[in-house]
Formats: sequence, C-alpha cells, structure tokens
Amino acid sequence: MSYDNFVADEETLRDHLMLQLKLSKIDPIIYEVCEFVIESIDDNGYLDINVEDTAVHFDLTVEAVENVIRLVQGFDPPGVGARNLRECLLIQLYQQGYEESLEETLVLNYLEDLGQKRFAQIAKKIDETAERVQQAYDYIKTLEPKPGRSYASLRDVRYIVPDVYVEKVKGEYVVIVNESASPKLHINSFYKTLIKSINKDAPASEYLNKNFQSALRIIKSIEQRRNTIYRVCMAIVEYQYDFFEKGMLYLKPLNLKDIADEIEVHESTVSRAVNGKYVQCPNGLFEIKFFFQSGVKGASGEGVSSESVKMVIKEMIDGEDEKKPLSDQFITDSLNKQGINISRRTVAKYRDELEIPPSSKRKRY
Repeated sequence: MSYDNFVADEETLRDHLMLQLKLSKIDPIIYEVCEFVIESIDDNGYLDINVEDTAVHFDLTVEAVENVIRLVQGFDPPGVGARNLRECLLIQLYQQGYEESLEETLVLNYLEDLGQKRFAQIAKKIDETAERVQQAYDYIKTLEPKPGRSYASLRDVRYIVPDVYVEKVKGEYVVIVNESASPKLHINSFYKTLIKSINKDAPASEYLNKNFQSALRIIKSIEQRRNTIYRVCMAIVEYQYDFFEKGMLYLKPLNLKDIADEIEVHESTVSRAVNGKYVQCPNGLFEIKFFFQSGVKGASGEGVSSESVKMVIKEMIDGEDEKKPLSDQFITDSLNKQGINISRRTVAKYRDELEIPPSSKRKRY
C-alpha cells in the first residue's frame, strides 16, 4: 500500500461547527434548526438566511430562530454566524467583555467614519479625544473580519512554477528555460513507420501525412515560443542588469517595443510569449511582465522606473513622524530635489497603488 495514494484530511469550518453542535445538549428540534443555520454559513463565516422564511419552514417564531442564531454565534471561531461586518465585530467585542464600551459605540454608530479614519470628527460628535478614538480603532483592527478564513482549504492554494530561471554563474547571468514547464513533444515512432509502410496513393496515407504535418507545425510553434521566451529574458537581463546586481531601486523603464526591436520580432509576439510566464532570479520570483515598467525622468536624463519611485516613496513614508505625516506635495518636492522629475498627481497615484492612505488618514494623535 502506497502512502502517496492518501490525501490529508482537513477540518472544514462546517466540521468544526458541527462538532461543537454535537457536544451541545439541546432539544432535537433546535438541533435541526442549528444544523440548517450551520449549513447556511459561507466560507468566510457569514450567515446568509432569511429569518422569517426559516421561522415559517420550521414552524417557529422569529424570536426562536434568532435565539438559535445567537447560539451558533457563540461557537468558535469568534464572530462566526454574523450577517454583516458590524454584527461580526460586535460578537467578538461582547465575547471579550467590551459591552457598553467606546469600541462598541464606534462599531454600532461610526463604522463607516472609522473606516475613513475620521477620528477628529468622531471625537467631536461623542465628546471624546481623537487619541482615545484612535486607540479604540487600533483595537478594533485586531478583530477578525472574516472568521471562517482560518479554515480555508490548502487545496485552494495554487503554486507558481517558474518558466525561466536566471542564475549567476561565475560572475555572469545565465538564462535557463524550465523544460518541465513546457516539455518537449515528439511524434510517436509507430506513426512514422506506418506512414512509410502505407501506399502513398491510399486515402489513409493522405490522412496520416496531413496530421503528421499538423503535429510538426505544433511542435515547431512550441519550440519557437520557447526560443522567443529565452531571447526575451536574455534581452531583459542585459537591459536590467543593474536590477539583478543591485536591487529594486535600479529597475529601469522598459517597454515591449524596446525588447521586440532588440530581438527583431513584432512587439505583439513578445507580449504573447511572456503572457502569464514567470522568472525565478536571485532577487525573487517575478512575472516577466514586471520588467516592462513605465517611469519618470531622472536628473541624468535616464529614466527611473515606477517601481523604483514607489520604493522610495514607501521608504519615506515608513520613516515619517506619525504625528506629522508627509504630504504628497512634500514627497513630490523631495523627489524633485533628488533629481526625479515627478508631479504631485503621480505621487498620489503611486501612493494609492501602494495602498497607503493620504497623510490625513495616517496621522496619529
């Protein structure tokens, strides 16, 4: 018996909830309703049922169904069985003893403002300090908005297999196309022999030859695509040499046409060849398209890639004084002084792409 044939057993959210239900001493009718409620909980841990319809189906009052829902909401993980984010957070607050607290008030009445980090406005409305509101917000952020995701199946995880490897060998970068990602094809020798043995005038000979030529075209196209990927990556390594040597800050702007001209093919050919392909290099795993960067002008007249600029912006914001966060205009002026010609609008765009909020929402009180 081979252990390779066994699949690891994973506990699902439903399994976890049903185990707790089986250990609960409750009336058989209520047990059946609890089962229905558990079956109606999605992978994120949220409940999706119509309480009135459920009450009619089980011949119960709406209040009785709500009591059943509250029973399931008391199960682990905290927050499970909620019908929206507000209820999910409140369940967790109550389980941790935060009844009649500032945190409860914020979740009940100011959840949207809290999400927009309008601490000063909220503080003014409830006669509280902005610092205290921000502290409550910090605690609320530690709660789990999707209680079911800790039971997500590992079978849903998808792994990326690099199509190309770039390795440094004796001081030079070598490009290796991963043969296992696109294995070489060949025509079965049986059919080669069959073609030779059949009379050339026979209908079967014409059929076999037609399909033989089709197979050869497919094999040739795959080999040509493999060769194009190799040449594209070689050109990228040459053009982005400083990136491979020194890191992200040295990534240069690059477009498809530059590489297409270098390897003497149409840019659409380059685009199709690299679509969905990944390269593993000493700097990490990247989609090949990552190396085709837009950018801005530097002091020397050479381009600076958008990723490099984003990295500089992130480093500036990471090192800022939280009580006096850097404005987009300040960052723009600083970059211009460093010789990076960029507008405030572009800085704001890059900051948004980094998922960093504006200075007004980064301020600590």
